[in-house]
Amino acid sequence: MLLDARDVSKSYAGGSGTVTVLQGVSLALDAGETVALTGESGSGKSTLLHLVGGLDAPDRGTIVVDGVTLSSLGEAGRAAFRRETVGIVFQQFNLIPSLSVADNIAFQARLAGRHDADHCAGLARSLGLDAHLAQYPETLSGGQQQRVAIARALAARPRLILADEPTGNLDEASAGDVLDLMLDLVRASGVALLVVTHSEQVASRMARRARLSRGYLSETEA
Repeated sequence: MLLDARDVSKSYAGGSGTVTVLQGVSLALDAGETVALTGESGSGKSTLLHLVGGLDAPDRGTIVVDGVTLSSLGEAGRAAFRRETVGIVFQQFNLIPSLSVADNIAFQARLAGRHDADHCAGLARSLGLDAHLAQYPETLSGGQQQRVAIARALAARPRLILADEPTGNLDEASAGDVLDLMLDLVRASGVALLVVTHSEQVASRMARRARLSRGYLSETEA
C-alpha cells in the first residue's frame, strides 16, 4: 500500500469558533491506482491533499506514505519527503518567477537529485511547452503556467502525485492531453495518483472516486 490515511481529522480556528473540516477520514491507495477526490467547495478536498503531501499535520489520525509515517517526521524530514516522494500540482501553480520555464520544470527534480534533462524535455514536448522553455512564468497564459506546474511535479519521478484541479485552466482538448500524460506515467512507472477535481471528464478517467461531504468521506467505483 502506497498511501494509508486512517481516521484523519482536521479543524481550524474561524471567526465564529472552531471549524471542523475533516472528520475521521480514511483513504488508501496502492501503487498504480488512480483516485478522483470530489465534493462541493469547502468540503475539505484541498485540506486532505495538503495533509497527505506533508504540508500540514492532522489533529488526529495517521498518514503513512510509501512506508513513512508523516507524524514521525520533523520539518526537515517533511521537506525531504515532499522533494523525494510526492509530486504536487497546486491550484495556484506556485511557479518561481525568477526562473525560466525550463528551470521551473527541473526545479524539484534537481532538489531530489533526480534531474534527467531528456525526461524534462520529453515532458515539455508532451505538454506543448518546448517553444516556451526560455520564457518566464509571467509571460505565459494561465493554461501554460498550469502545464509547467504539471511538468515540474512529474519531472522528479515521484511515487505519489497529488493534483489539485490539474485541468482547471485548460480547454477540453488540452485537459484530455494532460490526463493522457498523467495516466501514461501511472501505467509506466506504477505511481499512485490522487486528483482533486470538480470535472466529470477528469473523475471519469480515474479508477475510483472518493467524495467528501461535511467532513466525511465515501467511496464509489468510477
